[in-house]
Amino acid sequence: MIGLDRSAVILAGGAATRFNNGDKGLLELNGKPLLNHVVETVKGLVEEIIIVTNTQERADTYAKIVSAKASFVLDTEEAKGPLMGALAGFEAAQGEYTLLLPVDSPFVSKEVLELLFDLAPGKAAVIPRHTDREIEPLHAVYNTSQTLSVIKETLTQNQFDMHSMIEQLRGVRYISTLVIEQIDPELKSFININTPLDLKKAQETTRSKKTKKA
Repeated sequence: MIGLDRSAVILAGGAATRFNNGDKGLLELNGKPLLNHVVETVKGLVEEIIIVTNTQERADTYAKIVSAKASFVLDTEEAKGPLMGALAGFEAAQGEYTLLLPVDSPFVSKEVLELLFDLAPGKAAVIPRHTDREIEPLHAVYNTSQTLSVIKETLTQNQFDMHSMIEQLRGVRYISTLVIEQIDPELKSFININTPLDLKKAQETTRSKKTKKA
């Protein structure tokens, strides 16, 4: 199974209910689909990019616009949560370590992701953890084969959430967001675009950045 060093799995299934059930991956931030914001960040960090969607139609649509070489897998049970998407992605991943990301995090930092990969050897996972102990399981790097085995075991217990799976992993390294702040001072890597207001704020943020540079 393992033939590569690093893979990336991007979870891009499900309708954007707060955007009139549109396709979140196709939502544009400053003229670029959210999907491509994430894809272009991981390109160069990994040897393969896997995009998990919930329909073949969506996969075909993404294939026409994705800005880097990627493969597509289907998660037909995405309604059960991201763990099912992770299962589909990790089953396809060939890398020893797999980065897991959501499609709606356009500001994720390449430097932060590189740090997670650098800390991964010998660990089951490297997961960011906030000072209030909340973790970021969808912005993390996992040992592919070990995690895939634990995902399957977790599902046999009728547990469908990422936290239940992570509790069963042995050898997780948690990295404090206090460390990540040295690279990403405002922790923008963890910003998700869940509502039209989120998208508007993201657009304003990028516009103000351009204005400052000018």
